[in-house]
Amino acid sequence: MAFGKVFIATSVDGFIARNDGAIDWLPSGESGEDYGYGAFMASVDGIVMGRATYDSVLGFTPWPFDKPVVVLSRTLSTQDVPQRLEGKVRISALQPVALVAQLRAEGWRTAYIDGGTLIQAFLQAGLIDEMTLTRVPVLLGTGRPLFGALPRDLHLRCVDSRWYRDGLVSTRYRVERGAVHD
Repeated sequence: MAFGKVFIATSVDGFIARNDGAIDWLPSGESGEDYGYGAFMASVDGIVMGRATYDSVLGFTPWPFDKPVVVLSRTLSTQDVPQRLEGKVRISALQPVALVAQLRAEGWRTAYIDGGTLIQAFLQAGLIDEMTLTRVPVLLGTGRPLFGALPRDLHLRCVDSRWYRDGLVSTRYRVERGAVHD
């Protein structure tokens, strides 16, 4: 049933944003390094993101995605999608399992799952196959954590790890099937 892949940066202490949602601590991108993002994006059919992530990227010009985007939100509607993003972004209020069933019926095999709360929901539903976590060499001390409470341990297998010149370390994990323990 798994369907999703995660590609996300965290501080060394596990935060994906400051308490106010700011991500000013992330590298600026001036190095030209894509940290494996291009290859990752080539491996997915589209993106499923949470409302907060959508709000963060909404102002990016140009729109950073050339694949279809589904925003999971209980408060947004189709009318909230700006005209410039019509045909590129759609809103859904479905729960993760129902959304995955719908996307599979549309031909999606795998999706990039983006946003802390959404990643947690997809993990709890058993819908994540793989996670690429890139640790940025900074301690924030407080902020929005990537992971929340789980009902049981979730075991991961390290597939590979790469160190970059600017100190970032990217590790790809496979979620172990049948390895959830009480």
